Amino acid sequence: MRDLKNYHVAAPSPVTLEGRFVTLEPYTPELHLADLWEALGSTGINELIRYFPNEEYASAQEFGAWLDNARVASNFVTLVARDKATGKIVGMASYMRPDPKNGVVEVGSVAHGAAMKRSPMSTELHYLMARHVFEDLGYRRYEWKCHNDNEPSKVTARRYGFTFEGVFRQHMISKGANRDTAWFSMIDSEWPAVGKAFEAWLSPDNFDDKGQQKRRLEDIRTEILQGGSR
Repeated sequence: MRDLKNYHVAAPSPVTLEGRFVTLEPYTPELHLADLWEALGSTGINELIRYFPNEEYASAQEFGAWLDNARVASNFVTLVARDKATGKIVGMASYMRPDPKNGVVEVGSVAHGAAMKRSPMSTELHYLMARHVFEDLGYRRYEWKCHNDNEPSKVTARRYGFTFEGVFRQHMISKGANRDTAWFSMIDSEWPAVGKAFEAWLSPDNFDDKGQQKRRLEDIRTEILQGGSR
């Protein structure tokens, strides 16, 4: 059993994370808000974030006010994704509800614009954020939570290597309706295999001439785990 008497980590802070496909930058309103609003579909953003417990937004200013409040009131650290091929902002995700005393933090407020969906950028974004949590900050637990009706989010969490832990029934009221919340987690002892799988999937060798994957992330991770158990 690990001795945690002297365990100490800091809360996540704004950071730039560099990948092969995408660069993550700390959200700065004057630099990013207009481009982020456009990347997420402008008023169409309300469909993209329909499972968020937020009200609908009629303008970039309203959306920006929510991001600012999340930073100040809830200690969100929002990172925006910049496509390295085009230089354009394509999406966002946030470190949420940091609990440095226990080494726990959540990734949430994930919104991938049309240019980012079904591309290596979305996978690399989550690899970079998880790697920073475990390798740079030394956290013990990384959480993913979503509306229990949000099946695509649950599929994505499992694909990335998060483990389903259960459903918090009647967890909150969202947009005037009940929300049951599905909880997933990844812990530090799992990260070496999960991270190695991410790296193998993101390798240039895993993509054909048309940019299509040769091997699925889940299959790579399973092979790594099976190999380690021999």
